[in-house]
Formats: sequence, C-alpha cells, structure tokens
Amino acid sequence: MASKSSPPDTAGVYDLFVIGGGVNGSGIARDAAGRGLSVALAEMNDLASATSSASTKLFHGGLRYLEYFEIRLVREALAEREVLLRAMPHISWPMRFVLPIHKGMRFDTATPASKLLSTFMPWTKGRRPAWMIRMGLFMYDTLGGREILPGTAKLDLTKAPEGRPLKDVFKFAYEYSDCWVEDSRLVLLNARDAAARGARIMTRTRVISAERQGETWQVAIEGPDGAETIEARALVNAGGPWVDEILHNIVRSNSRAGIRLVRGSHIVTRKLYDHDKCYFFQGSDGRIVFAIPYEQDFTLIGTTDMEHHDADQKPVCTDEERDYLLKFVSNYFATPVTADDIVWTYSGVRPLYDDGASSATAATRDYVLTLDDTGGAPLLSVFGGKITTYRRLAEAAMDKLSGTFPSATKSWTAGVPLPGGDFPVDQVDRLVEELKRDFPFLDTDWAARLIRTYGTEARDILGDAKAVEDLGEEFGATITARELDWAIDKEWVRTGEDFLWRRTRLGLRLDEGQMENIDRYVREAAGGGA
Repeated sequence: MASKSSPPDTAGVYDLFVIGGGVNGSGIARDAAGRGLSVALAEMNDLASATSSASTKLFHGGLRYLEYFEIRLVREALAEREVLLRAMPHISWPMRFVLPIHKGMRFDTATPASKLLSTFMPWTKGRRPAWMIRMGLFMYDTLGGREILPGTAKLDLTKAPEGRPLKDVFKFAYEYSDCWVEDSRLVLLNARDAAARGARIMTRTRVISAERQGETWQVAIEGPDGAETIEARALVNAGGPWVDEILHNIVRSNSRAGIRLVRGSHIVTRKLYDHDKCYFFQGSDGRIVFAIPYEQDFTLIGTTDMEHHDADQKPVCTDEERDYLLKFVSNYFATPVTADDIVWTYSGVRPLYDDGASSATAATRDYVLTLDDTGGAPLLSVFGGKITTYRRLAEAAMDKLSGTFPSATKSWTAGVPLPGGDFPVDQVDRLVEELKRDFPFLDTDWAARLIRTYGTEARDILGDAKAVEDLGEEFGATITARELDWAIDKEWVRTGEDFLWRRTRLGLRLDEGQMENIDRYVREAAGGGA
C-alpha cells in the first residue's frame, strides 16, 4: 500500500485505534502518527465513501452561521482557509462568491439574528437588509485574518459579466472570498500522509466489537485478510453518521450524546455560465443555495437540509429536493434551469451534534468531542464538524487525549503540505506548463487535470514516458493504465467506483461501457476486487 506501517509496541499494543475513514478519522490518524504514536485506522467501506465525498466542496467560514451567532466556529473556519490552502494548493484554490442583493431576501425566522432584528426593528418584517449583509461581510473579512484571499467588493451587475446570466432585476451584488476543495481527495491525502508516518490504514474493514480490558481496548475487526483482534490504548469513534451505532452497538456505551442526521442533496447540471465565480443565492424561505463552476464543464448546485433517519439508508436526491433546487436557482438565472439540464445528482448525510435545534437548518455545524475515560482505556467520540475545520478538530482530539499520551509531541500539521502539495499557492499554472514541456504528448487540459489531482506527484505517475503509448491502455477521458496502477498501489483503489467517483470525478465524462472496463481492470489488477 502507500507505505509500510509502524508496528505496535513490543507488547503488540497500538497507541490509537481510529474507527472511520472520513475526513475526521483520517485527519486524527495523520495528526497522531505525526506525533510519534502508533496508529491503526479501520474504514468499513472505501475512504471518504459517505459524508466526506458528498459535501458542497468548499473551505469556507460559513457566512450564514453568523446569523446563529456561532462566532467561534466562523472565526476558526476563516482562519483555517489559508492554512489549508497552503497545505494543498493542488486540490484547493481561492474562489470568489457573488451575492446578488434584492429586497426579497429573508431570514430563516429561527435564527437569533432574525429574532433580534424583529424585536428592535419590526418594520423589516423578516427581511434581511443589505446593510446587515454588508456588516456580516465586514466581519467575515476581518474575523479570521487574510493574507492570500481578497476582501469584499461591490459589483454593478448591470455592467459586470457576473450579471449577464442573471435576471435584470438584480442590479448589484457583493463579492467575497472563500475556497474550493476536492473533498474526497482531501481524505485520501490525509490517509496517505498518515500511512507515510507509520499508520496502518485498513479499508473495507469492519469493526465487529470493541471491549475495554483494563487499560487497553480489544478491537475485533474483519476485512479482506480475514478476522483479527487489535489491542490499543485509546479508541477514537469517528464513524460520522454511524457514530451513535458504534457507541451503542459496538462499544456498548451508555453515553447520552447523540447526532442529528441531515441530508444535503446536490444537482450537477450542464455549464450554466462562462466565468469562474460562484453564486450565493438567497431564497424567500431564508435558506441559501450555491451555484458553483464544477469540473470545467458543469455547474454544481446545492445544498438542501432534510432530516435523514437511518444512517444505513443510502442518501439520494429526492424529486422534491431536485425540484426545490431547480426552482430556487431559476428565480435568479435569466434562463430557467430544468431537469433536462441535470447530468448527475448526489447526496450526503451530515452527522450533526444533536443540540435540540428546531430544524435541520438550525442545527449547529460546530463539532463536539466527548471523552469517556472513567472505565479504563479512553474512548473519544466525534460529533458533528465541518470539512473546513477538520485539522483543528484533529488537534482538539489529540489535546483531549494528551493525558493518555504524555510523551506525544506537540501539534505540527499547520503549514505542513499534504502529498503533492509542496509548492506555492499561486504556482499551479507554472506546474502545468512545466509538465507539458517535459511530457509533450500532454495537452493543457490533461496536464491541468493531473496537477489538480496529484500536484507534484503527477511526475511520479508519468515517470519516464516519452509518448502516450508508454502509459499503457487508454480508457477514455485521459485515463490510462499507468494512472490506474498508481491509484491501486498508492491510493487504496479497489473498484472502478473508487477511482471514478472519489479519487476523481471522471465518471462524469465516461459512458457505462467505459466505466465497466475500468472497473474490470481495477478489480483484476487489485487482486480480485473489493
């Protein structure tokens, strides 16, 4: 796999066992391994197979969370954006967000900001005034500090190109900064870096039971290599939507902490406009929806907030959610967006901490870490969180466990690049041109895809190739056997779906026959499939 793992100590005991291969689990495994701890991680499916591959794919502070007065969460997320940009400039980049202003914008009436305004300025009648939006954007610009990202500006939509796709009623907008991220590759790169630092990463490995025996956990697992019992000094439950199930059925804890499952659905359409900025649309129901340039030729629209009652029920974009999103954005775009424009839909379940909020939209996006060390070996459970703060969550988790591991080194991940990200934020175009120069058979789109996926490791994949034929069988959409072999060897790819919908989104560019051919190749090369 990606590297040989560090063995447990001479008594056969790992320091830390992590359940869950999403962004939080892989982030904690990386952080712990880098502090000198021996780490094992088990994911029952593929890495990032649930929530962490189904996000809106943004590193953002969460502008709307200011209306819930979640100042600490917003400040932490805003400060993290540039830390993360520097660590992964190949899979994350700055993006400008266009927020059209109109008189019909309204609050979600459940927000503290809405209630406060209704009390002191009842004549606003639930509307979200432009001055308040500008004040929020001022806070957004200043709370977390900025060095890379530009601040808020005002746009005249009657003249600016950003106004052309919109209805004439929208005369001006505010434009602010946040960031894009390839979410499932973020998970993969954290797992790879954890493995490079000695962690044992086990995909398609289910935890059957976990029992305390004095000062250690006995964790029974079952995976591709059969059944095994692993002993560890501490257990981390980063099961995402399954965190409750793990607590009550695997660990058999009496913890009262719980999660609220909220489904977020997205639609991907044909490309709806030509510029590279995102739209931040506000609805008459107080909710917001993004329309984002996606994979060069598409537009990503989302998200919804719907209650989801069973973690084991696969989330799908319902007809109701699809129609809601279509109607929402069609209130803004001059040309209505219809179901015929949709090329793909996806849904994810957010495992939010159950804070008793009145609605899914109002439930906190902050994370909560609970530590149970009263019965011997500690159990740390992760509730909630957002992708932007995963690194800070990992640091907080290790702080919680510091009493168990007093010899662990200090926090270290800030400023340390993930695999392939060892270059300056503004040098992507230079890397693309240099790759084209050294491998003349690449065109610009192919070279850019490789850099945006693998960063400086793109050269390792291409190796000594002098012509496209040197890369082996071609599968369509610039996918070659050389790239698939790399993904199998370095990135835990075991099926075509792993590669086409999580390591990349190239499934958008292939037909069923091509995808089946890739799946067949991967399963054979990986030794028999998932």
